[in-house]
Amino acid sequence: MSNCIIPDRELMSSGHLGCQGCGAGHAMRFALKGLGPKSILVMPACCWSVIDGPFPHSSLGVPLFHTAFETAGSTASGIKAGLVMRGDTETEVVAWAGDGGTFDIGLQALSGAAERNEDIIYVCYDNEAYMNTGIQRSGATPAGAWTTTTPTAHPKEHPKKKMLDILVAHSIPYATTTSIAYPEDMVAKFKKVRKIRGTRFVHIFAPCPTGWKTAPEYTIELARLATESHLFPLLEVYDGERWEIAKPQRVRSVADYVKLQGRFRHLKDEDIEKMQKEVDENWERLLAKESLNSIKKH
Repeated sequence: MSNCIIPDRELMSSGHLGCQGCGAGHAMRFALKGLGPKSILVMPACCWSVIDGPFPHSSLGVPLFHTAFETAGSTASGIKAGLVMRGDTETEVVAWAGDGGTFDIGLQALSGAAERNEDIIYVCYDNEAYMNTGIQRSGATPAGAWTTTTPTAHPKEHPKKKMLDILVAHSIPYATTTSIAYPEDMVAKFKKVRKIRGTRFVHIFAPCPTGWKTAPEYTIELARLATESHLFPLLEVYDGERWEIAKPQRVRSVADYVKLQGRFRHLKDEDIEKMQKEVDENWERLLAKESLNSIKKH
């Protein structure tokens, strides 16, 4: 897990329109501390397109370009090309999208940008549903979860899409996961991505109290539990091949994580045991990928 001193400078101001305990708000604040002022944000439809504030006001201290739901990857690519034509090679272009605009609606444009290895940073802040439009299920919604389109009588049946694996399959220079529960790690990784060229993908875990049916004061604890239970591991992948997995100092059960959330309240003990088994298997697969690093060196 990366660590660094968090800069004092704030590029996100108070007065934004986020809900109480909004994980996406924390995500933006820490990301901007790592990115710095020489950044341009490209934002498709998502919670943050509202959180930022009504035009002409903005809670962000960097330029922001609003774009259509499905076009974050292509719009960021175009803005980067325009900057290069003007001789600006310092300003980072950052696509900032939710899981709906990344896992689902924006996947085609993102895949195209990654295949071309466009020199952009693509950030997905993941709250595991379409929260801005009414808490509908997305490709990031975990199996068993309640949403307004997967009610408790018929919760989501399919597992969360392995988005990082999809980006890694494009052999991009850098892909990583991070979480609002670990601000030093997040800031360090955003400082790191500024030094890498090509397509960089940052997946941020950002709980949503409203959509998850949790108290706002549990936001950071839930994010930490997701990593400590191996549900959302912190990792880095270089050039689509070299995997580095952070091992949490404390390991918790999946039950500790789900019991705090109303979206999982309908689950039975056997359902949670099934989730635990799947999480354990996924963790072992990740460790196996990391172990291949030493084999490839020889």
